[in-house]
Amino acid sequence: MAEISAALVKELREKSGAGMMDCKRALTESGGDIEGAVDWLRKKGLAAAAKKAGRIAAEGLIGVASNGKTGAVVEVNSETDFVARNDAFQAFVRDAATAALSAGGDVEKLKTTALPSGGAAADALTALVAKIGENMSLRRTASLTVSDGVVATYVHSSVSAGLGKIGVLVALESAGDKEKLTALGKQIAMHIAAANPQSLDITSVDPAVLAREKAVLAEQAAASGKAPAVVEKMVEGRVRKYYEETVLLEQVYVVDGETRVKDVVAKAAKDLGTAVALKGFVRYGLGEGIEKKSEDFAAEVAAQLKS
Repeated sequence: MAEISAALVKELREKSGAGMMDCKRALTESGGDIEGAVDWLRKKGLAAAAKKAGRIAAEGLIGVASNGKTGAVVEVNSETDFVARNDAFQAFVRDAATAALSAGGDVEKLKTTALPSGGAAADALTALVAKIGENMSLRRTASLTVSDGVVATYVHSSVSAGLGKIGVLVALESAGDKEKLTALGKQIAMHIAAANPQSLDITSVDPAVLAREKAVLAEQAAASGKAPAVVEKMVEGRVRKYYEETVLLEQVYVVDGETRVKDVVAKAAKDLGTAVALKGFVRYGLGEGIEKKSEDFAAEVAAQLKS
């Protein structure tokens, strides 16, 4: 019997879109022959996802989940927004978000994690692709954990509980009242959904990004023809403005339109009578970074009629 290596299983999985165990069995049945294994999977109805794997999946849903001290967010993509309204798809995204609580932000680990409804996430998704008939992908996941406090969640453009187009996690470290912390965390998460900060605080701003921004600002200021000392002050002012636009704790709170987020947290600590630290946040927007293909619908229909 031919040896079935992990690399061979991986190759078949990528080629067919079928689950890992199904791929291993198919290779065993075909004596290690890839094409024979693909045929075996097709005959069993397990490779229905293969021909769909090249299609761009930029729609779908963001799912969030929290068990109090740990929160997780996932993005599951589909080809059309119509699928996002499918009950089976929504159930999968909800299950995936719950399973992500134990995946530590590792999407590959999540794919092999068992869902609450049973079976590994990747295998369940493959079965869903075959059932619904669209390419789908478990694109990414992230999680936050606090030792004492809460990880609050929020979804924008919600289609169902914990599911929407934008998902946010907010980690608040504090010994204060958990219900009040959760309410504060949700409000800050709503701010994050709207303001889309890039960094938590000034110290966490990417040095390379800041250097590039300063270079642009310096060139703009120098073009004014003012004295070097004045130009320097202009750059300093514009850098402060940059922080106010992109750094969460420096942003103006959208809830009241006047207080800095860092001051909102400080006031909450005073009201709760104990320290409150905003330890981190995650914001996922559906389809971020995916290049969507421009389709000529009429040409696509004509092509299908000819095939």
